[in-house]
Amino acid sequence: MTAEDLPLQFARTKRFSLGVPRGFTVSPDGERVLFVRTASGRSTTSLLWLYENGGERTLADPLALGDGGDGGEVPEAERIRRERARETSAGIVSYATDAAVRLVAFALAGALWTVRTDEGVPRRIPTAGPVVTPRPSPDGTHIAYVSGGTLRVVRADGTGDRALAGPEDPEVTYGLSDHVSAESLDRARSFWWSPDGDALLVVRVDNSPVQQWYIGDPAHPGRPPRAIRYPAAGTANARLSLHVVGLDGGRVDVDLPKEAVSHPGGEWTDPAFEYLAQADWGGAGPLAVVQTRDQRSAYVLSIDPATGATTTLHHLTDAAWLEFVPGTPASTAATGLVLTTQEGTRGLRMTGTGVRTPQSMYVHELLGAAGGRLYFTAAEEPTEAHVWSYDPENGFARLTDEPGVHHAAVGGGTVVLDSSTLDGQTVTVLRDGVPAGRIEVLAERPVTRPRPRFLTLGARALRAALYLPTSYEPLPGALPVIVHSYSGPGMQTVVKATRWHHAVNQWFADQGFAVLSVDGRGTPGRDRAWETAIHGDQLMPVVEDQADAVRAAAELFPELDTGRVAIRGWSFGGYLAAGAVLHRPDVFHAAVAGAAPTDLRLYDTHWKERYLGHPDVQPDHYDRCSLVAHAHELTRPLKLVHGMADDNVFPAHMLRFSAALLAAGRPHSVLPLAGATHLVAQEGVIDTLLRMDLDFIKKSLDLRTA
Repeated sequence: MTAEDLPLQFARTKRFSLGVPRGFTVSPDGERVLFVRTASGRSTTSLLWLYENGGERTLADPLALGDGGDGGEVPEAERIRRERARETSAGIVSYATDAAVRLVAFALAGALWTVRTDEGVPRRIPTAGPVVTPRPSPDGTHIAYVSGGTLRVVRADGTGDRALAGPEDPEVTYGLSDHVSAESLDRARSFWWSPDGDALLVVRVDNSPVQQWYIGDPAHPGRPPRAIRYPAAGTANARLSLHVVGLDGGRVDVDLPKEAVSHPGGEWTDPAFEYLAQADWGGAGPLAVVQTRDQRSAYVLSIDPATGATTTLHHLTDAAWLEFVPGTPASTAATGLVLTTQEGTRGLRMTGTGVRTPQSMYVHELLGAAGGRLYFTAAEEPTEAHVWSYDPENGFARLTDEPGVHHAAVGGGTVVLDSSTLDGQTVTVLRDGVPAGRIEVLAERPVTRPRPRFLTLGARALRAALYLPTSYEPLPGALPVIVHSYSGPGMQTVVKATRWHHAVNQWFADQGFAVLSVDGRGTPGRDRAWETAIHGDQLMPVVEDQADAVRAAAELFPELDTGRVAIRGWSFGGYLAAGAVLHRPDVFHAAVAGAAPTDLRLYDTHWKERYLGHPDVQPDHYDRCSLVAHAHELTRPLKLVHGMADDNVFPAHMLRFSAALLAAGRPHSVLPLAGATHLVAQEGVIDTLLRMDLDFIKKSLDLRTA
């Protein structure tokens, strides 16, 4: 391989995501493991793989499937789904199976394909139109899919394709997630098979109340703008409803409650159920979780599929907001219904036993149940996450020991342990607790070896990672500082695991900097008080944590030059970077802000109203957190970077902020990225951005280039 530096390798490996196995499914007997993975750390095409009898083999290679392979046009609904999932590869990026994990269905360029794990010969299934989110019935006889907003079903032998539920209006879809559900609630699915395979629980989305925005392509003025239904804070959401649709043509409308009773009061209170947080159809019948507009009440509902009547099993409330552990609710015979609890720390409560996870645990995800045990991931130390199991007889047991971030998939007596540590990533197949084999990780190792030093800083015990040049002589005040943090809800960067930002931060450090990354208030992994500390103010607590961390790190490492500190970030991290130079120019002397949400009124309802309330009722919260409103305070060098096709943080954020800066006479730099979305991964763009960030920071801090 030709020698290349870290930025170019970073781009060519899609942030080191290529070659990483993911999407594991374990069969109920534990004999088979399905997953997707590219063929190497440079291939951008994901293949479907099967691990069985101690070895792995390819089940489906898109490049071998002719016209249905990797090169065709992806349907618009699938393109949107991939953008919401931050998908960086092509090919087979998702799949679904029957209950026995024998029949696998996937879509390629809008075509439906199936393959059996006991035959291994892919077959193209004729359909009425381009296919999105195909899913086999539990018995493997039928495949449901969405095409043109219509939920359809076809027999696994390719016959009998027919519509089950079709849109009554161009803005209506069946079986697809609306923007809020996919982007902010992480609910990617919108239809679920009954255990008998004779009916489906389906979400109907009516987007007509949602305001319509447009994204044009300034680089190609002849192309029409793309229309997007985007529910910005304070505006109307999509109308969601649930329906039981039978293969026999029958349909039952689910009677969802309209609003919560005994709802918490407050400055802004809205008891109307506008969000469908989760749904499922297991052996105990269909379940749904509905959440109020202000996110402080939720009902866990059981559904009678014959009548559509609902029964409230649990009423959940919280004074700030309710946030659900992914994978809940779930139900097993041994534990009963498993629910999220937010008393002290985010945990699990097993209603059948009355047991909840210990307060010392922060539960990240409920992974599933197998062999009478529940499996979940949880943190006792924020920089790590481990796999745990629980059953009433043996209680809680931790399955992983090495410091890192661990995940798993389970089935029968098999646990597929996906472990990411600072030494790399491994995927181990355990049978009855004993290692039985490994699934290869083909990702490249960074040419720059990360050397993070993990620190606990200041009175708030801020978790931080410090990167120093690989070879340097400690001299007081010799190293200028770059802060590179995300520090927003839903994501941690200070983890003892293989992550792309470790390598990027080390590369910046090796250019003659100390690089500091900090997980401040609002980030997950600690406790409820830590997460809700940003309620009503999503900016200043986070900025203050970064400023405090710089001072505390400099006390431990006198070589840090606190008179030359830059800050860079993307998305919430970009918002933080711009906010830091606006409000704390005494600490931060330059900033690079990428894809920054500068006016939080322009971000979506669920994500922003969770933290700041309704902008019409609590406008001061939004004014306080707005970068646009404080543009006149800028006194430091600032560069704004934004993808012009970003439909998550719209380019309007950057343009309005830049206009306000100009109106206030505040010089700044703007770099628009033609055709780029929120996830920038193109070679020639992401690598160049890293080098340009470095040059901007050096110039802004008055550093001589070598």
